[in-house]
Parts: sequence; structure tokens; C-alpha cells
Amino acid sequence: MNWNWDVVSDFMPYFWDGVVVTFQALAIGSLLAFTLGLVWAILQRSHRKWISWPVLSITEFIRNTPLLVQLFFLYYVVPEMGISMSALATGIVGLGLHYSTYTAEVYRAGIDGVPAGQWEAATALSLPRRRTWTSVILPQAFRRVVPALGNYVVAMLKDSPMIAVIGAFEMLGEARAFSNATFTIEAYAVVGVAFIVIAYPASLLIRALERRLVQ
Repeated sequence: MNWNWDVVSDFMPYFWDGVVVTFQALAIGSLLAFTLGLVWAILQRSHRKWISWPVLSITEFIRNTPLLVQLFFLYYVVPEMGISMSALATGIVGLGLHYSTYTAEVYRAGIDGVPAGQWEAATALSLPRRRTWTSVILPQAFRRVVPALGNYVVAMLKDSPMIAVIGAFEMLGEARAFSNATFTIEAYAVVGVAFIVIAYPASLLIRALERRLVQ
């Protein structure tokens, strides 16, 4: 099949619509994943078993369940409980919730990497627990986890096409719909290049950030 630039030109308006949806899902989903992940990590360290055990059980269940199943559950089952969201909002929540369980493990590793002496010094100074977390532990932990969190942003980008199955057409979803309607393949090639153009510089930025933080 010969390459047809006219087909590419016809696809571009749909492509840019898909790019907007992709970046919306990625940006808000990442923010949700980072925020919830930190909450999960802190709650899992609670000395109250009635808090830590349910949180650990929930995060393990989500992490060991396919993202696709979770998206279907959020889009088709949850509305039956009276909570209805748009396809894009459901996709964002699904991505953020799924990846929050992975970022929780990243935060946990970063927190565990803070020397025990830091906890002991905070205790010796009679710092309140909240002050210990915000002023002593988390600043040191964040320095260790930023590169790993960046890797999950790239992973979320590559998983973003899954939200198309519930009707939130990102780049690949738009390409699939266009190709099915026109019986062409150029749209798939454009989207493939777009993913590389977005993901590869992001990977290089993460590596540079990692080198800077470990210095």
C-alpha cells in the first residue's frame, strides 16, 4: 500500500483532538496517582491495624487487577451505584487510581530509605508527628523517588490508549476510528511516531533528573 499524505492531512484534526485527550488523561491522572500514592504509603505505615490493613488490602487488590477490568468496572458498574462520570473522567480516575498503587510502593521505598537517625532526631526534638513528616521525612524521601515517579508517567502515557475502550478517544482511539472508517493505515503510523516523540524526550529528561538528584 502506497503512503498517502492526503490521508494524513485528513486525519490531523482528529489527531490533535486525541492529543488533547491524551495529555488531559496523563496530566490529571498523574497528579491523582502521585497524591493518592502518597496517602496510601502514609496510611500503610499507620500503627493502627484497622487503618493499615484495609489500605494494604485495597492497594494490593487494585495493583493485581488489570487496568482494563478496572475501567470497565468504573464505567459500567459504578454508575449503577449512583455515581456517574463522563468517559474521559472515568478514564482519568481509572488511570490515577491504578497507578497510585504503584506510586505508593515508590513512596514506601523512599520513606524506608530515610535513615532511622532522622526519625530518632525528630523524636528527640519532640517534633509533632505532622512536622516530622512534612519537614524531615518527606523532603528526603521525595529526592529519592522523583526519577521512579517519572518512569510511571511514561508508563501511564503508554497505557492511555486503554481509555478508548470506554469511549474516551485519545490518539490511538482516534486513529482506530479514522482507519476503520477510511480503510487506511496512515493514522496508525502517525500515532506511533507521536508516542515516540513524546515518550523518548520524557525518558531522557527523567535520566537527566536522576543524575542530578543523586549527585
